[in-house]
Amino acid sequence: MARFTRLEVYQAMKESGLVPLFYHPDPAVSLKVAEACEAGGARVLEFTNRGDFAFDVFREISLTLAEKGSSLILGVGSVVDAPTAAMYISAGANFIVGPVLNAEITRLCNRRKVAYLPGCGTLNDIAIAEEYGAEIVKIFPGEAVGGPGFIKAVKGPCPWTDIMPTGGVDAAEENIRMWIEAGACCVGMGSKLITKDAVAAGDYESIQVNVEKVLSWIFTARK
Repeated sequence: MARFTRLEVYQAMKESGLVPLFYHPDPAVSLKVAEACEAGGARVLEFTNRGDFAFDVFREISLTLAEKGSSLILGVGSVVDAPTAAMYISAGANFIVGPVLNAEITRLCNRRKVAYLPGCGTLNDIAIAEEYGAEIVKIFPGEAVGGPGFIKAVKGPCPWTDIMPTGGVDAAEENIRMWIEAGACCVGMGSKLITKDAVAAGDYESIQVNVEKVLSWIFTARK
């Protein structure tokens, strides 16, 4: 069962502006990355449903964070069907993110009052997702569908639409500024934020620093 309501999830995403994405097959490594993100100021973390036994890794992280009373909001990404979403919700996922829009996942998450961020690539996708009740939509791959210009174009006729770009968001101040100024309510960042080299070296301090920097850039861009 989710420890945080979907309203708390959406609020945390919108207020902080950053959703780190991460996957590693080792639960111990994944937990250390999660703790580094939290120490850097991240309020949410999307564990990517990727690789064999990803669910088992997620479940262990979820249990440990709950036992420690962590305030980090843990969710899962790359979910494309309702049965998979249900598994993760049963293991404590506070939100579900998908690369595409799936109506069955929408109904499941609405029934359980769990936040669902569907993947969209067109304005029509976004309109359908919002009809299903999506509070925040994910554009993916963000750079390929049009980059910051796409968000700016969508926000013109649909200023109520909250968008999280994922894919093409770089850990560089200018790039972050472009996405935020275009109207992104938050940004999803994976390997550009949590680099493979840092994880391989066990350099969790650098991950914390990266999170701190990106959050500061988001704060500055919003001003």
